[in-house]
Amino acid sequence: MAEAYAHARSPLAGRAAGLAAVGAAEVAFLAQVDLRADPTLAPRLPFALPLEPNTWTASDGREALWLGPDEWLVVGRPGSAPAIAAELGGALDGEHHAVVDVSANRTVVELTGDTRDDLLAQGCSLDLHPRAWRPGSCAQTLRARVPVLLQERDHATRVFVRASFAAHLADWFHAVGAP
Repeated sequence: MAEAYAHARSPLAGRAAGLAAVGAAEVAFLAQVDLRADPTLAPRLPFALPLEPNTWTASDGREALWLGPDEWLVVGRPGSAPAIAAELGGALDGEHHAVVDVSANRTVVELTGDTRDDLLAQGCSLDLHPRAWRPGSCAQTLRARVPVLLQERDHATRVFVRASFAAHLADWFHAVGAP
């Protein structure tokens, strides 16, 4: 699959140094598949879906982020979107559902380091205190007036942002987080 991305240009190409200055890096070209289905169908799927709001699960090299009562974002390694979509479609064959490859819709910025919590908390309407926000949490919110999806991982936070807003978000991170 590497050759499929040989000539691709990520939304934040050329921004690595600026992102690194605030403890961030782009995670380019992740597979992202949107799933809409009745949650009672979750046991039919080849990997676990989170059924608790604002949580995510990981299994078989895929992460499923809860977006709503009947919607999830399934994330996998670059180039795996067709396989994920086929697995989901096959498991839900004959049932009312929607499976859409949305990989090109968002890019992902991963924040690490000691200052990421302070950087994320600036102007955020979510309670990001560790009592409420911990690994396994995810939520949609606004960051720099841009819709984002936050995913809290062990020692890092991923920020999913529409590709068209990625440069604006990178500039905002640099403006509020640069020493």
